[in-house]
Amino acid sequence: MDEKDDVSRRIGGYLILVVMVIAFVLLWQAKRGDETAVSTIALPIPTIITEENVELAPIETGFKQPVPIRISDDTLSPDANPHTYQIKQPAHDFETYVIQSGDTPRIIAAKFDISPATLLGGNPQMSEEANALQDGATITILPVDGVLHVVRPGEKLEGIAEQYDIPVEDIVAYASNNLEFPFRLEPEMQLMIPGAEVGSFSWSPPRAIAYDDGEWAVVGTGSYVWPVNRRCLTQGAWYGHMAIDVSTAIGDSLYASDTGTITYASWAAGTYYDYGYLIVINHGNGYETLYAHLDSIGVSAGQTVEKGQWIGTTGNTGRSTGPHLHFEIRLRDIPLSPLNYLAGPVTDCS
Repeated sequence: MDEKDDVSRRIGGYLILVVMVIAFVLLWQAKRGDETAVSTIALPIPTIITEENVELAPIETGFKQPVPIRISDDTLSPDANPHTYQIKQPAHDFETYVIQSGDTPRIIAAKFDISPATLLGGNPQMSEEANALQDGATITILPVDGVLHVVRPGEKLEGIAEQYDIPVEDIVAYASNNLEFPFRLEPEMQLMIPGAEVGSFSWSPPRAIAYDDGEWAVVGTGSYVWPVNRRCLTQGAWYGHMAIDVSTAIGDSLYASDTGTITYASWAAGTYYDYGYLIVINHGNGYETLYAHLDSIGVSAGQTVEKGQWIGTTGNTGRSTGPHLHFEIRLRDIPLSPLNYLAGPVTDCS
């Protein structure tokens, strides 16, 4: 009987140990708050002891270590969910327009209630002097006056705002720019800069001959006559087109606006091909006059001419939307408004 009591005590102690281990695991799991913390617990299944299934064995002395409990814990391993800042791209929805015969920047701008300057601001591919509109070409129409700026590598929003003298807040506030703090930019992004202007375009006229001031054979009078008999303007002078376009017929007579020396009389070379047949007169006093889109040329480079002398005929050559004369007056390559130098009333034919 004593042996049976001893076995029972040993089995009871073992069961108590198992219950304590289970309780410890449950308490630890509740403390961690992670139901998945325990993936495998290797515990023996206790057997109900009866007198029939108990085999007496010699009493062993010494203490045996309990079977180790394996616990798999991955709570310290972070999920693979890195967060990377994504730059939003602009979402502009601009209209387009196909240029038709007779169109001028002023006519097109009036159709869409924007300024002629905005046509340049939205179409950097246009010629450097807005007179060059080609039939059938498609241009972008900005919804408000401003400039469509293409971001260059390394540019920052503050620098772009400073370039156009426009507050950063105005650029950010334009909804379709999709700008969010910290306002990161990528090359080739197209930002709408409301209220901005691209600045005045200017180019130096081609020259077949050139002399320093003071060495000209003749010097102009300093006053100017109309180079054609018509006074019907299809486009006046503005900062992107510091010239006048006078409506003419092909073959109308063309006259020198003042006395001077012909420095160019040919098809406009290189990047100036937009002007078609072109005459440039240097008046020997720092002033020049330019006559473009001609049908024929009746003078040659190096020839001197008098004010009002016939020099050719008007036409529709180069990049032109209809017969007209493109006329400029320049002072040391700076274009001026011709109407400030020509007398008499004009008619708006735009």
